Amino acid sequence: MPAFPDPSHPDCSVQWPLPQPGAAAAAGHRNELRLAVMASGSGSNFEALVRACRAGCPRGAVALLVVNNPGCAAIARAERLGVPWQMLDHRGHGSREDLDRALIDLFQRQEIDLVVMAGWMRVVTPVLIGAFPGRLVNIHPSLLPSFRGMHAAAQALEAGVTLAGCTAHLVTEEVDAGQILVQAAVPVLVDDDVNSLSQRIQQQEHRILPLAVQLAAERLGLTVPQG
Repeated sequence: MPAFPDPSHPDCSVQWPLPQPGAAAAAGHRNELRLAVMASGSGSNFEALVRACRAGCPRGAVALLVVNNPGCAAIARAERLGVPWQMLDHRGHGSREDLDRALIDLFQRQEIDLVVMAGWMRVVTPVLIGAFPGRLVNIHPSLLPSFRGMHAAAQALEAGVTLAGCTAHLVTEEVDAGQILVQAAVPVLVDDDVNSLSQRIQQQEHRILPLAVQLAAERLGLTVPQG
């Protein structure tokens, strides 16, 4: 049995599945993924995924960042990291479907294998989901199926739970209801507020998102299993 960390420690978590030994891959692997990330805000998960790819897991590279908010902090991260970015402001599209069609066109032109929604604050439609079946991964700040939707940390505090966490899952038409790939649980401390709890959850998001991307790719045969 694996040795789990003490989940009562504020900076630790219980994560499942666990990272596997030998996760790093040789540069130039023939099955390297081309990833796109969709973000609306700070882009910390975007940066964590870029750095994980450059360290060899998952096997691939973030080829594109798409943002929908002018001036969002994710843009500055992309420029600092040397990752191309594209603005698709949802306010310039007549419907959610129109925005998703523009996303599909962009991803197809860039030959994107797998798309990661990392703080994309828009509900995607069957148009995008159908174009990338099993290839859309979302990161959500709760232990799904609990606390779907917005303000998950606030929901957890209001409910009085002692464990919160985060989930990386496949995207389906029902919001935050797709197949779970990886979860990490963090303790809720007696003096937590939304900000302190959200920060600790986000630290675990940075850990599990790269593993979830690798697992999603392996399920589709886009890359070979780590080992």
